[in-house]
Amino acid sequence: MASNEKRVSRRDFARKAALLGVAAPLVATPGNVSNEVSHLEADQNPPKLPADFPKLSDQSRAEVEERYQTILKQYGGRFSAEQRVDLHRLCFLAQPPLDVLRTYTIQNGDSPALYLKPAVEREKKPAKPAATPAMAPRKSAEAKP
Repeated sequence: MASNEKRVSRRDFARKAALLGVAAPLVATPGNVSNEVSHLEADQNPPKLPADFPKLSDQSRAEVEERYQTILKQYGGRFSAEQRVDLHRLCFLAQPPLDVLRTYTIQNGDSPALYLKPAVEREKKPAKPAATPAMAPRKSAEAKP
């Protein structure tokens, strides 16, 4: 390392990396701005819901919109206008089962519905062969008096 180069400590590096990680998503690039404009246009056309579709509470409707915006923020460039309208409709259709699931009450002492019992195959030790008369130790004739 040359003497005129400044050394960076681990702490300084970590601090700069954290700041960069926070600041990077905040920077608007031209691609992100066009995506925001195009999904705003798709938002103006509300999804066509079936006539028998259940009404959602304000909290559920807000959750649907948040889920839709999150998906568009992450994958917005991949969808066409028709796909965005369909995505919005699917977000609405997914909400009633989630609301039903959330009404199910559980307590801290409740056990899980399914237990994970992994199938572990263990090596079996080979069975020891039984002693045969041929393998039994023989007494030699010299040992007899």
